[in-house]
Amino acid sequence: MEDEADEGAAVANTHDTVDTHGALVVLSNVNKHFGALHVLKDINLSIDRGEVVVVIGPSGGGKSTLCRAINRLETIDSGEIAIDGKPLPAEGRELAALRADVGMVFQSFNLFAHKTVLQNVTLGQIKVRKKDKRVAEERARALLDRVGVATQADKYPAQLSGGQQQRVAIARALAMEPKIMLFDEPTSALDPEMINEVLEVMQQLAREGMTMAVVTHEMGFARSAANRVVFMADGRIVEETTPDQFFSNPRTDRAKDFLSKILHH
Repeated sequence: MEDEADEGAAVANTHDTVDTHGALVVLSNVNKHFGALHVLKDINLSIDRGEVVVVIGPSGGGKSTLCRAINRLETIDSGEIAIDGKPLPAEGRELAALRADVGMVFQSFNLFAHKTVLQNVTLGQIKVRKKDKRVAEERARALLDRVGVATQADKYPAQLSGGQQQRVAIARALAMEPKIMLFDEPTSALDPEMINEVLEVMQQLAREGMTMAVVTHEMGFARSAANRVVFMADGRIVEETTPDQFFSNPRTDRAKDFLSKILHH
C-alpha cells in the first residue's frame, strides 16, 4: 500500500505546475475521536508545494475533519501535523500566525454579514498582516476582480448570490497570501448553476500553482484539477493516486463501490 501510494505521489509530482521543494503539509499518524466515534484513524499524508490534492469519499468518512485539522479548527488526539516544517501550535499568537498562512474556504461562506465585501477582504490584511488600509484595499480590489466580483465591492454579503459570496470568500482567503488553500466542500451549499463559477476560480488557482487541499463531491474538478486524489472512507485513507488511475482503475473494492454509485456510466 505504502509503495503504491508513494508511486502515485511520484507520478503526481511530474505535473508541470508542481514546483516541489519538499512537502508543505505533513500529517503523521493523526488520530481524532468525537466521543466514541474514531473519525481519523492513523492518517499519514503529505502535500507538496504547488500540488492540488483532492479528498473524496462517502459522507462521514472523515474528509472535512481532516481538512479542519490542518488549520486546527479541530484539535487532534494524537499524531502530528506540520506546516512548512513547523509543528502546528496549540493556541495563542503562533496559531493565529499559522492560520494566516493557511487559507480556508468553507461550505457556508462565513463572511461577516455586517461588513461590505471590500471590508471582508481587507479586514484580515489590516488586523493580522498589519497592512496599510490603502494597500489592503488595492489588493482586495485586485483579488475581487480576479474572482469576477469587482463590481460588488460595496455591497453586503446578503445582497450577493451564493456563488458570488463564495468567490468573495476565496478572495478573502487569498488576500492573506496563504501558503496553502483548504477548501471544505466549497460548492455543496450552492445552486447547480453557481457551482461552475466557483470551480472555475479554483481551476484557475490550480493552474497558477497554488497549493490546495480540496474536499469535494465534484468529480469533474477532481479529474481535471487534481495532481492526486485521496480517497477516504471510515476514517482512513483507502487509496491515494493520480486522478486517471483512480477513476479508470481503482484498486480497492471500497473505491470501486463508491465510484459505481456516483459515476453514472
